[in-house]
Amino acid sequence: MNCSNKAQAGFRPFSQLQHPREVIRQFTPNWFAATMGTGVLALALAQLPVKIPGLYAFAEGLWLFNIALFILFSVLYGARWIMFYDEARRIFGHSTVSMFFGTIPMGLATIINGFLLFGVARWGSDMVQVAHVLWWVDVAMSLTFGVMIPYMMFTRQEHSIDQMTAVWLLPVVAAEVAAASGGLLAPHLIDPVAQFHVLVTSYVLWAFSVPVAFSILTILMLRMALHKLPHENMAASSWLALGPIGTGALGLLLLGADSPAIFAANGFARIGEVAEGMGLICGIALWGFGLWWMLMAVLITVRYMRAGIPFNLGWWGFTFPLGVYSLATLRLGNVLNLTFFDVFGCVLVAGLTLMWLIVGNRTLQGAYRGELFVSPCIAGLKR
Repeated sequence: MNCSNKAQAGFRPFSQLQHPREVIRQFTPNWFAATMGTGVLALALAQLPVKIPGLYAFAEGLWLFNIALFILFSVLYGARWIMFYDEARRIFGHSTVSMFFGTIPMGLATIINGFLLFGVARWGSDMVQVAHVLWWVDVAMSLTFGVMIPYMMFTRQEHSIDQMTAVWLLPVVAAEVAAASGGLLAPHLIDPVAQFHVLVTSYVLWAFSVPVAFSILTILMLRMALHKLPHENMAASSWLALGPIGTGALGLLLLGADSPAIFAANGFARIGEVAEGMGLICGIALWGFGLWWMLMAVLITVRYMRAGIPFNLGWWGFTFPLGVYSLATLRLGNVLNLTFFDVFGCVLVAGLTLMWLIVGNRTLQGAYRGELFVSPCIAGLKR
């Protein structure tokens, strides 16, 4: 191919793919990380303590766009299982790509939260029931992936401590994201019994996830001390650890706020008061731990940037963890009435917005050319 033909090919969609159907054949759950980052930005922008004209409408539009994105990715990934079943099932044996199953329920959780934040205001209280049904679907997926993927790690996949990265967190963290969503959902329900079920289930989900995530973080710190930083392709993974810390704090703050009224309505008034106090104190403590990890992630990222970081879908790992930590920060500002948290939360959301614009732009370019449609679990297979 001469230079002119190469230039023309560069302007064609999917020019880096042998055939457009490779978009489906090479589609992996990694793409759902984009719905996580987009969804959490929409939620964060809508909850800023400062009122900027048009900001809420932009956040709502971003949420609607995220719904379309989630549907598109679901169709593409579903089509892969139908059209290329034998290749699609290879994911369960892959030690990295399989972890991204957790991004599917986490992406859905941002949409569920949006139904409560945007949907109720626009379409009425019926959206609460929509969110309620979708939440139980999200819970089912989170529990399934939270057990299935670690089981695959223990029985089928090959792992070593020197190759470990924070992506191990993805399948187990989905449950605590669902727990935080339950904290948002519960007070919107009318039936006190339904509220109680959601609240108790959310506490179980939090406990299902956070202790496991923190055990992984402990091993991760040991791994980085012994074997130093992962390959630059996994540079964004340094931010993933902020996800379970920030979500854990946010979940406790939300569930604690719900507890007094819901527990009292079901005959456990004293427990509700204890849960509220524990939620606030533990939420603040986890926020402090998150601050340490965020500063560490910044230093690690700067070190990577000096040598250059190749772009891949893993860059979406910069967004969601920062997003949930931003939401936890804004929540503390709202509960404690401390200006520091409000200001710092706004700074974090500004950084999140900038990162989303950078990663989103690079993703659109890579998707248009087709170079981001790569499935490592079938690498090397001829078609």
